[in-house]
Amino acid sequence: MTLRSLSVVALLVAAAGCKAIPLSNDPTMPVVVSQVSPPALWEVDWSKPLVKLELLEYQPRETAKPAIDPDTERIVVSTRDGAIRCLSPVDGSVIWEKKTLGRFFSGAGIAQGVAYVPGGDGMLYAIRVLSGEVVWEFKASEELITTPVLSEGRVLVMSSQDTLFAVDAITGKWVWQYKRDMPQGFSVRGASTPVAQDGLVYAGFADGFLAAVGLDDGVARWERKLTLSGGQQFKDVDSTPVLDEDGHLYAASYKDGVFALDAKTGDILWASARGGVTSLILRGAVLFATGDGTLTAIDSRGGKALWSLDLSDRTSKGKLNNAGRDPVMTRGYIVVPTSTALAFVDPTVGKVRAAWNPGRGVTATPTRFVSARGGNRLYVLTNLGTLFALQMVGSGG
Repeated sequence: MTLRSLSVVALLVAAAGCKAIPLSNDPTMPVVVSQVSPPALWEVDWSKPLVKLELLEYQPRETAKPAIDPDTERIVVSTRDGAIRCLSPVDGSVIWEKKTLGRFFSGAGIAQGVAYVPGGDGMLYAIRVLSGEVVWEFKASEELITTPVLSEGRVLVMSSQDTLFAVDAITGKWVWQYKRDMPQGFSVRGASTPVAQDGLVYAGFADGFLAAVGLDDGVARWERKLTLSGGQQFKDVDSTPVLDEDGHLYAASYKDGVFALDAKTGDILWASARGGVTSLILRGAVLFATGDGTLTAIDSRGGKALWSLDLSDRTSKGKLNNAGRDPVMTRGYIVVPTSTALAFVDPTVGKVRAAWNPGRGVTATPTRFVSARGGNRLYVLTNLGTLFALQMVGSGG
């Protein structure tokens, strides 16, 4: 059976509210629910195995989102074996490869033909996508775990030790850093990807604070505590901050829920007591929050929950912890990576319309890329270390 024939939707489930959906079917064979004609959402254009499964390797995970160079459409992928690879968009063949000394937690940020890659070995790499030439290397000496963001000549990246670094994009020289003390109790694995706008950089930290610092100097303009219920455990603000056109800023405390703030002052406008959230995306007036195996739609104007969907696999040891990475929207669906499948959710009603298990599930956020040459594609890096190019052919809610 060919990959293209396997690209028919694996699973169609009408699940809403707080009901769990079964995502733990045979990972090697798609299953179509009887008496249902599932829509054709995608076709597998090509796949490329990148990482070999090690002997006795338990629950392999790839967490780094693939990055696309908009000029060449090449894909830059960083994986758990410490390799950075540049792949052809035509067939997935490897054009160049660079080995490093640590696994990767987050993917590259690409601007003007240069891939800025955050290393688990404490290095930030600037590499030309076209040739694989290393332009510069910045030694942070701390594990870098967020996708670098480029703004006004600064490369911004966060470390696992809650240090926000700003590096000169041309020279790779240190410009400034902003650091908060790590909390004494347990914290969630991950960090807030910084967001830059109007001369400010917004980022969350493991001690429960959200901060706005100056892009030019790294000095705090305001700092706001979002974990308000006390205690020392899981105070993290790990979600990437979200800004809207009205000057509102949205962020999530893992312990105490989703908050809306004034982006200029940091004043809290409303709070939604829904814990466990690790990522947010905004579409229109709706926030979609994921974390602890749940996807929730929230009205951004007041924090009211519109619907909630349980995406956890209740038969796995990762119960309630397998839908925490950022989702992506394409063709009218919210595409949510989980530990057992890639779930396609109708955002209007909160129902799973399709799910696809490429084997051992997906942790890394898929990357959507649309071009005249390649059409509407979704690049999916599976936990087994295989990159799939899915050609999106259907549309939904």
